[in-house]
Amino acid sequence: MNQRPGNQLFDAYFTARDMREVFCDQGRVQAMLDFEAALARAEAHVGLIPQTAVAPIEAACRAGHYDFAALGEAIATAGNSAIPLVKALGKQIATTDADAERYVHLGATSQDVMDTGLVLQLRRALELIESDLAQLGETLSTQAQRYVATPLAGRTWLQHATPVTLGMKIAGWLGAVTRSRQRLQELKPRLLVLQFGGASGTLAALGVQALPIADALATELRLTLPDQPWHTQRDRLVEFGSVLGLIAGSLGKLGRDISLLMQTEAGEVFEPSAPGKGGSSTMPHKRNPVGAAVLIGAATRVPGLLSTLFSAMPQEHERSLGLWHAEWETLPEICCLVSGSLKQALLVADGLEVDAERMARNLDLTQGLVLAEAVSIVLAQRVGRDTAHHLLEQCCKRAVAEQRHLRAVLGDEPHVTAELSAAELDHLLDPAHYLGQARTWVERAVAEHSALTA
Repeated sequence: MNQRPGNQLFDAYFTARDMREVFCDQGRVQAMLDFEAALARAEAHVGLIPQTAVAPIEAACRAGHYDFAALGEAIATAGNSAIPLVKALGKQIATTDADAERYVHLGATSQDVMDTGLVLQLRRALELIESDLAQLGETLSTQAQRYVATPLAGRTWLQHATPVTLGMKIAGWLGAVTRSRQRLQELKPRLLVLQFGGASGTLAALGVQALPIADALATELRLTLPDQPWHTQRDRLVEFGSVLGLIAGSLGKLGRDISLLMQTEAGEVFEPSAPGKGGSSTMPHKRNPVGAAVLIGAATRVPGLLSTLFSAMPQEHERSLGLWHAEWETLPEICCLVSGSLKQALLVADGLEVDAERMARNLDLTQGLVLAEAVSIVLAQRVGRDTAHHLLEQCCKRAVAEQRHLRAVLGDEPHVTAELSAAELDHLLDPAHYLGQARTWVERAVAEHSALTA
């Protein structure tokens, strides 16, 4: 295989190898050749070309026969990859069967080859993404249940709020993964369709045999035959790109949470450690969130690429100039970035290192202030909301000013002790007793994941 040189230093970090293989030169060329071979079979099936032409065409439809560097040079002149490939294909066939060469690419146009080839690549990309998402969902489901009752500080505006559980936080990540899996299932019938319209979308060159050939071609490629060609209607591809953007963003959220929890000042949850992972070139003590960096990086890069797909939608008439071209590397790159993000997410989720003791200590950093709401809610039922809120606000200020635990301040406040016993205060200021529906959210997220996986 004559693979063209490229920038591969970062591929192992940002891209999954199996996804890069789908969209490498070999993958692109083979997908287009698969279209040409299937077209020959379909046209022979309806009697448009002789059956004897099929074998020589199929034999030539192997990417290893072609010089990718030469094709790349030819694309610069031809304007797309199908034109030089079809020419090279014809020459390859002619070396063994000059008669069969006449029937290559009959009735098709370059965009039919390229778009259908892309759909074949996207089908494989979908399989990889769905497999990784399902595995990630299973891992997050397990982790959410494992830490369903592990309290940690909820944080709003990056400040301590009220207690949550680690399981609840993980369940949030799980829910987003499940919804993305649902979206991918829903879009498949719209995405995995044949592109076959000929020169201007009418298939006029095939006459009355056009529809039978189109139907046979779709069957050969295991694609759906759409209601009409979609040469300049790009919503199918943009919808897929949009869902990939949602996946990248959801994984970015996971990565952002992990990186914040790994901060020295928090130190509650960590990526799995490994020799040489997350170190610094100069600081021996560093443990950097290198997996989270990929998740955040992909979530940052994909929206810009997605904007290119949206910008390329208003394509001119029956074949676009430039806008179609803008898609060629954009959607594959989105697939590769999401694949890399998923691989890192799988590593992070599977090997989470949790410091529950640090979570408990951090919960007490405010010396009980994170549970002021719990006390206020109960007290409000006895003295009224405004009175309770004002009273707790004053006690909180006093606790901060005097550097005392809120429990001690409340125990010294007659207006509080007149309404709440010492046992009640102890109960209210225990984080484990103020977790609300955290367990329910975990159970629901797990159940939704399980229902989709079954």
